[in-house]
Amino acid sequence: MKENFKKQIALPQDHGSWVFILSPLIVGLFAGGNFNYATFNLFVAAMSAFMIRQPLTIAVKAMYGRRPKTDLPPTRFWTLIYGSVAALSLTALVLEGFAYVMVLALPALPVFAWHLWLVSRRAERKQAGVEIIATGILSLSAPAAYWVALGAYAPNGWQLWAWTWIQAAASIVYAYLRLEQRELKIQPENKELWKMGKRAFLYASFNLCASLILGWASLVPPLVFVPFLLQWIETLWGITHPSIGWRPARIGIRQLIVSILWTALFVLCWR
Repeated sequence: MKENFKKQIALPQDHGSWVFILSPLIVGLFAGGNFNYATFNLFVAAMSAFMIRQPLTIAVKAMYGRRPKTDLPPTRFWTLIYGSVAALSLTALVLEGFAYVMVLALPALPVFAWHLWLVSRRAERKQAGVEIIATGILSLSAPAAYWVALGAYAPNGWQLWAWTWIQAAASIVYAYLRLEQRELKIQPENKELWKMGKRAFLYASFNLCASLILGWASLVPPLVFVPFLLQWIETLWGITHPSIGWRPARIGIRQLIVSILWTALFVLCWR
């Protein structure tokens, strides 16, 4: 029984991924402005679905010889736990009249299957494109939380999905830049730094420009650009101050702080 409680099987070990599920959930819940039993069930269901990724990933690694076969029993244990909790929470949502919200979970199935296939091929690392698509799936929790909090479907929930997704996409591209920079031996010239950071700068600039233009046109709250301005400034600083020799944990912690601040600012500016 003791072997069932291995932390690396029960909990996701890529700690930066937590923000990609928590941020859209928080954004949706606060935008809806109502915290009740239904929103609690949605939160539990979303987190359980997110957590089940870890034991299933470990199970695939064990089946393909990347981890010992002794890891299989605890992966079954935690898959059953998370699956049961998710099923109970989703059942409660259906009984409360939110069955339509579960449609948002359907795109996750092929994307997760793709991830497990990559794991079986030992090819899951440095897959920025897959990660961006995956964060788009996780960002669907924003409209789900919004609709459940409101108690009904509302079209502007899709805006929350789009905003949280483009923020996450820019964050991932920026993180890859910082990880690439840490391998540098000496400080490059500014021209080389900007060449390395071009993609991250374009992502952050697109987000800022889109939020400014749509806010100016009164299609979204006028101050929604503020959190994206924070992300843009961080990206600009990161391009010109390369993370030479930084530990990955240091990069991850800074990214986490920026994402937390972005979430708090977005909630305040959206309302």
